[in-house]
Amino acid sequence: MSEVTQSVNNLINQLGKLPGIGKKTAERLAYHLLHQSKAEALALAEAIREVKENVRYCSVCYNLAEGHLCAICSDPQRDRSTICVVEQPRDLMSLEQTGIYRGCYHVLLGRISPLEGVNPGDLTIDALVHRVREGQVKEVIMATNPTTEGDGTALYVSNLLAELPVRLTRLARGITSGSVLEYANKEMLSDALSGRQTF
Repeated sequence: MSEVTQSVNNLINQLGKLPGIGKKTAERLAYHLLHQSKAEALALAEAIREVKENVRYCSVCYNLAEGHLCAICSDPQRDRSTICVVEQPRDLMSLEQTGIYRGCYHVLLGRISPLEGVNPGDLTIDALVHRVREGQVKEVIMATNPTTEGDGTALYVSNLLAELPVRLTRLARGITSGSVLEYANKEMLSDALSGRQTF
């Protein structure tokens, strides 16, 4: 890319590494940033820096947090007897948007996928089992994505929890198989939560 400066070329390459961003989109974004004021462009850079420096995983549920606990785990109004297990923080956010679930969460930070080199030990499954063994939890809702890997992960986790005195449920199949929670609409997620089934 000899027709642009090295700095612009580097920006395009970095933007192109983002998920869902191809070369043409990366170029459009780079030129958009070039046409913004210096203050606006640097505000984006500062937001990225703040996220990388301040955001960590909640020490209890592994949701995104800026302190020891996330906003959900530090909320005394949440029902601690129910844990909804999701793959990623974005799945948690999708379920929260329904406004009907008032329990707590556990974020696995992925799903078991041997083909991609993701094994049970790479996830936060041990921390989940430890939380359930503490005895306060009465129900665990498996809300992994309805994909082969998501279902396999849910089955693995439910087998680990099967001998503990806890009710195991899963989201009802109001969500089509092969889809991702992040893209499900609010009504689908509400139906799925309301009609959850025993695992």
